[in-house]
Amino acid sequence: MDQELANTYIGKHLLIGVTYLDHEDNFIEQKQFHGNIVRINDKEGIVLRVHESNEEFKLPPDLKTLQKAPKGEYRLQATNEIVVDPDFLTTWTLNKANPDE
Repeated sequence: MDQELANTYIGKHLLIGVTYLDHEDNFIEQKQFHGNIVRINDKEGIVLRVHESNEEFKLPPDLKTLQKAPKGEYRLQATNEIVVDPDFLTTWTLNKANPDE
């Protein structure tokens, strides 16, 4: 990872969408949250402090997954919270492990 480039993302506001699927690709749930990037490194990845909490959420250390967010308002489906002009967006789809394996 280019640590100098990674450091330019520190403090940026990130909006994340995560879709959880079971091992057969059936929808389980979707979560959306946002906050500021507090650190990025090879060991922990991209670390976000979730807005209005002390909780941290970690993503893999791949800066290419962060896309510049178009200016505007983004409504979080679960909470109806409106996020205004985040710096970056990222979405992920995670499959749960097969419980029989």
